[in-house]
Amino acid sequence: MENGVVVLEILSPEKTLFKGEVTSVRLPGGKAPFVVLHNHAPIITTLVAGAIIWESEAGGGSVAVSGGFAEVKDNHVIACVETL
Repeated sequence: MENGVVVLEILSPEKTLFKGEVTSVRLPGGKAPFVVLHNHAPIITTLVAGAIIWESEAGGGSVAVSGGFAEVKDNHVIACVETL
């Protein structure tokens, strides 16, 4: 994996909504929104209604979610979500 890259997986009960390498991802955390960059500290958190927004060298994107949880570990973000 390149320096400055994080692997992002967004999973719903129905399907994988996104999987790819990103430079940053903004998550609607249970206490407050937060941004994950390369080498972020490990964390497990709840997600509230909002949008997961990512940036990559190829562009960016977003997914609206109604809630879920996320794990950040070793430059890998897994978000298990319910979609709107």
